Amino acid sequence: MARRLRFNGTGSGGTGCPSVHEDVESGEVVVHGPPLTDTGDIAQLQHLSEGEVAVVVPRELLVDWTPKVATRQARIVGLDEFEGLFRTFSHSAWRLETRRRFASDEATDTYRQFVETGSVDWSVEDPYCELIRSQTAQGKRVERVRIVDQPPTTGQLYLLNNAKRNSGLGEDIRNLWRADADRLQLEDEDFWLFDSRLAAKLRFDDDDHLLDVELITEPAEVVRYSVIRDAAWHHAVPYEEFAARLSGGQ
Repeated sequence: MARRLRFNGTGSGGTGCPSVHEDVESGEVVVHGPPLTDTGDIAQLQHLSEGEVAVVVPRELLVDWTPKVATRQARIVGLDEFEGLFRTFSHSAWRLETRRRFASDEATDTYRQFVETGSVDWSVEDPYCELIRSQTAQGKRVERVRIVDQPPTTGQLYLLNNAKRNSGLGEDIRNLWRADADRLQLEDEDFWLFDSRLAAKLRFDDDDHLLDVELITEPAEVVRYSVIRDAAWHHAVPYEEFAARLSGGQ
């Protein structure tokens, strides 16, 4: 069975070599770079076994992109503490949504209204709306990219309808087809990125209920999430344009 390798980073600039990948299940690190070929250099290596190849990488590649501890201890917080992050962020809160459904949405009256009528009479006076409106009024950015299947699931169409309300609160919401997300090799995980310094990874059970949130501050991981953000944001389409294309059959 093939490994599940995650790209951590590269020290090359634009060529992609040398680079560091990490096995997301075992935690093992894979480094690739130009091979060491000089016979005099190879002769100085100890314990180089048959079939092994030595590669040459800059020191900063290992400093910047390899894990700093053998096992990173997950910091798990409850939903109340997670909600507090939306009150304390300084300048930006960015979200990637990759799921096909959210069980919490399907338990709401608005979801039932959408399934029955195809539209929703959204309230703009609930606590979330008041909080986001107060933050964006201060010039803070709240942005998100939602991954959409082709054809979209009911839950994804519901959120596309919801984008009309949330954009009125000051959010900037964009959409990206899942095929494009796969082509960009975006991670299939939901997270918020606050001020480009703290990632909050949302953890769900098998029935799509949000259980808790893992807070991540390890610099290399935060940079990785920032790279995902930049790629997704660059290729995503504003929700109004995406909805128009969808209704037009494009």
